[in-house]
Amino acid sequence: MVYDLIVVGGGAAGFFAAINAAERNPDLRILILEKSNQFLAKVKVSGGGRCNVTHQSLSPASLSHHYPRGQKSLKQLFHRFQATDTVAWFEAHGVTLKAEPDGRLFPTTDRSDTIINLFLKRAQQLDIEMRLGEEVTQINRAGNAFTIQAHTGKFQTRYVLVATGGYHKPESYQWLSQLGHTIVSPIPSLFTFNDPSRQFNTLMGVSVPNATVKIAGTKFSETGAVLITHWGLSGPAVIKLSAWAAVLLHEKNYTFTALINWTNQTEVEVRKALIQNKAESKKQVLNGSLFELPKRLWEFLCQQAGIQPGMIWPEVSDKQLNRLVELIFACPVSIRGKTTFKEEFVTCGGVSLSEIDLKTMESKKLPGLFFAGEVLDVDGETGGFNFQAAWTTAWVAAESITDHKIDT
Repeated sequence: MVYDLIVVGGGAAGFFAAINAAERNPDLRILILEKSNQFLAKVKVSGGGRCNVTHQSLSPASLSHHYPRGQKSLKQLFHRFQATDTVAWFEAHGVTLKAEPDGRLFPTTDRSDTIINLFLKRAQQLDIEMRLGEEVTQINRAGNAFTIQAHTGKFQTRYVLVATGGYHKPESYQWLSQLGHTIVSPIPSLFTFNDPSRQFNTLMGVSVPNATVKIAGTKFSETGAVLITHWGLSGPAVIKLSAWAAVLLHEKNYTFTALINWTNQTEVEVRKALIQNKAESKKQVLNGSLFELPKRLWEFLCQQAGIQPGMIWPEVSDKQLNRLVELIFACPVSIRGKTTFKEEFVTCGGVSLSEIDLKTMESKKLPGLFFAGEVLDVDGETGGFNFQAAWTTAWVAAESITDHKIDT
């Protein structure tokens, strides 16, 4: 049997492309090959098991600004299919999305199974064949057809869509580089920072809603919530920073100094507030925290500045006050290593976009071969942006494939 389309990869991009292709042309014979024993595994764990489907409505230009890699290309693609189109698509298929205060969109059920069940059910309704445990090791083209070598044998098809997601190791892309495609070496993106000194050990669980984290000696910095964990630093600001600085941090072997501004105020503003508080609080003990910082964090910073518990403001020396200013405005943390959540692993790297026709998502090297999702050298910040890139590239690929004359 010769298929019209074989989708390599049973994840978000693969299913979205297969379903959209089948809906546009129900006569297509479509097969999805997934190497693992589970479809849509990443969808299941996304957003803590709730599936962060996309981000609240943004223009194509503003949406593209959330992608450290692929920004220019995605801006072009978002004019074809953007976040509002994603919301409309899911609503048309019976899944309503809701917005969190930070703009992330989730199914109203707060369950990733809602998305998974939709994809599996719709694929079955459209007679899309699905196979697990079929790792693809080679793709060859002869005439107008491709032969795909998978675990249980060979499959023939007119068109191939590669939607395997990102790989951890460069050698995993070998079967794609054999097709003539350039692979940008994959490295991690979206990770937390490890502090082996455990200097914040007593503050585990403390969260600061509006802090700025900067990589010392660089222009890389991000603002948002910061969470102190038992291994170091986490939270949206840290994870977003890891995406934009992914290449630099990889080159540094994840050994660097992070500077935290706990208040997101300028050094002048911090100093002015402390001096004013010292002048107005004659006999007041430094128990109550300033800048709306969590009490545990404030007490920790005071102790690090040499201010002992029970001290009153007039007893604070200029040296201690200067040190407190430094710790509030630019608290240094020695980072040695990272923590990546393997189930939600995101790669920086993949198939070079310069070799993809962005109007169709078709390979410039091999006609009939298409790409979608994280297998490409595209990655976004946390917040639903990586899924949006998957939906967009998959939709464009599906549209392009069905616009081809299948019978030629």
